[in-house]
Amino acid sequence: MQDWAGYGAIVTGGASGLGAATAARLAADGLKITIFDRNADLAAEHAKAIGGAFAPVDVSDPASVASGIDIACAAHGTPRVLINCAGIGGAAKTVSRGVAHDPGLFERTIRVNLMGSFNCASQIAARMVAADPVGADGARGVIVNTASVAAFDGQVGQLAYAASKGGIVSMTLPMARDLADKGVRVCAVAPGLFLTPLLHELPEEVQVSLGEQVPFPSRLGDPAEFGALVSHITQNPMLNGEVIRLDGAIRMAPR
Repeated sequence: MQDWAGYGAIVTGGASGLGAATAARLAADGLKITIFDRNADLAAEHAKAIGGAFAPVDVSDPASVASGIDIACAAHGTPRVLINCAGIGGAAKTVSRGVAHDPGLFERTIRVNLMGSFNCASQIAARMVAADPVGADGARGVIVNTASVAAFDGQVGQLAYAASKGGIVSMTLPMARDLADKGVRVCAVAPGLFLTPLLHELPEEVQVSLGEQVPFPSRLGDPAEFGALVSHITQNPMLNGEVIRLDGAIRMAPR
């Protein structure tokens, strides 16, 4: 198993939800965390709680990402682990009441979810491959992107979101192959229904109803369970080029 304790890690969208849980788990594993998030106040608070740093970063902006990486390197050295959790939702049909899908909404979703993951992964991978190898296998780093079951089971109104997450699924294997001879692994996790801040806003009876749709365990996922899987991916050298569904065996219905 690969031990990254003492090395730097970046978690995008790490101020809340799946990102916050992942940042906390990796900090407990001994990694030195830098949180990338647009919510500077919340990111700074969580970073302080886990003994990490933060950088106000818009992942859709390559220049903002580059600035954030410089902050992370100054705080903790070359990042050896990147977890891409930053993302947005939004719902709209291809045509609704005779009106075509807003191309601006589609573009923004792709820009944040897919381009944002690419921006961070490509720039941070360049730092990783320039670093010295670690351990017997010559590992230089690990990248974990966050997809979604929507990439496979996109529901009505999830056109833009499913497309953005499908892109993340599709780039996982070629990115892993691109970086294989450089000692950098790449995986993705496709979570199902998790109790994120968005679902927290729903009435409790709605949360229970959604959880009951999951075959087993019949409940919403705990973000800590997502963090636990990410932690394992970073440590298991044979996990590479894989997209892992973390969903309690749910297959989403059209609606």
